[in-house]
Amino acid sequence: LTGEAWLQGVPFTIDERAIVPRSFIAELIADASIDPWLNPASRRVLDLCTGNGSLAVLAAMAWPDVEVDALDLSADALEVAKLNVARHHLGARIRLLQGDGLQGAQGPYDLILCNPPYVNSQSMAALPAEYRAEPELALAGGSDGMDFVRELLRAAPAALADDGVLVLEIGNEREHFEAAFPQLEVVWMDTSSGADQVLLVTKENLL
Repeated sequence: LTGEAWLQGVPFTIDERAIVPRSFIAELIADASIDPWLNPASRRVLDLCTGNGSLAVLAAMAWPDVEVDALDLSADALEVAKLNVARHHLGARIRLLQGDGLQGAQGPYDLILCNPPYVNSQSMAALPAEYRAEPELALAGGSDGMDFVRELLRAAPAALADDGVLVLEIGNEREHFEAAFPQLEVVWMDTSSGADQVLLVTKENLL
């Protein structure tokens, strides 16, 4: 089951060890939607839950001056990411790290990108067969889909630089997100699927 998938016109090597690259964050990198939030001096980016490494690769391509850490809990996924980093000759600028959530991170970062496991348990049970062939670790987010996100938002301020931002993809879970974090001020980003899929939050608002 080794193959190729394309994201924003860039080819990635894929197999059953990591989920197929599909992320609205990739659109935001490509269309420069994130750029206004970055400090011109931004140098450090973390792709958390990197999976096959696709967002780390796209970030390194979009921002030639940044160094990217690509972190995942799954050693298998990181093996796939390693193939993609090598494929695009970015080994000097992308460092692969293994760890659970932000525990393996080596911040502070100017930007954290995260497409985490966020599918709630009801939706997990109803996922079509092609998703069920993928690692559940990369998809399942607990009863309301927010298990990983709760821990991430708690730990993120310590991993972000003073003017750092977190860009977080949550799929169809906006309702659950707003129920879980009613006081949190975030910016919902426009994607090809509307403005409910990806949010941006500043370190300042997480404190």
